[in-house]
Amino acid sequence: MLTTREKFKSFYYQDDVFPEIKINKSTTALLIVDMQNEFILRDFGEAQQFKDAGVWERWIPFHDRLDEIVIPNNVKLLQNFRTRHMTVTYGRIASLREDGADRSAVQKSDGWNGINLHVDSFAAQMINELKPHKDEIVVNKTTDSVTTGTNYLQLLRNMGIKTVVVTGIVTDQCVASTVRGLADDGFQVICVEDCCAAGSMALHNAELTIMNGVYCNVLTTEEVLELIDNSAD
Repeated sequence: MLTTREKFKSFYYQDDVFPEIKINKSTTALLIVDMQNEFILRDFGEAQQFKDAGVWERWIPFHDRLDEIVIPNNVKLLQNFRTRHMTVTYGRIASLREDGADRSAVQKSDGWNGINLHVDSFAAQMINELKPHKDEIVVNKTTDSVTTGTNYLQLLRNMGIKTVVVTGIVTDQCVASTVRGLADDGFQVICVEDCCAAGSMALHNAELTIMNGVYCNVLTTEEVLELIDNSAD
C-alpha cells in the first residue's frame, strides 16, 4: 500500500526513495493557518459574498471538505498536541489598523486576495473548534505566508523548534507560501493533507505534489499521529 508521500510523488522524485522522517516531541510545533471565521463559516464572510454573487454552487465542495474532513482532523491533531504538551501556534490574516493601511500590496489588491480583517473583528478570529488556548502563540499577518513580515521564524528559533506540522487553508496559497518559507529557512516541514483544503481538489492535489519531497513531507493526520507516537521526547 502506498504511503501518502508516495501518492504525492512529483515528476522529479519518481525514482527516489524518501528517507525516514524523524521528529522529537519537544522540538516540534503545530501551525494552523487561516482557519478563521471569515473563510470557514457558511453563513458569514466570504461564503455570504459568494451567495450574494450567485457563485455559491462551486464553493460547496470546498465547504463540505472543511466540515467533514479538515476541521475534524485539525481538532484531532490539535487535541493530541495539547495532550502531549507540544507547542501549538497559529497564523492568521489580521490587520492592525481598521482601514487596513498596514496590509501588504497583495491584500490591498482587487479580487480574491483583496481582504481586510481587523485584528479585533469576529471575522479574524479562529473558528470555535480551533480556538487558541492561553499560552498558544497567534501570529498576525497581512501576507500569504506566516513567515513573511512577521517574527514567526524568530519565535520558533527562540523555542528551539526544528519541525513544523502545517495545516489550514488554502493549500495552494497561504499554506504553500508558509511551507516554502519554513523550508527555505531550514525547518523540517510536514504538511497534513487531510487537514488542508483548496478551492478545488485539483488545486489541492497539484500543490501538494509540487511541494512534497522538496519543501515538505506530505502526510495524513493518522500518519502524523503515528509519527508522534514513535518519536523521542
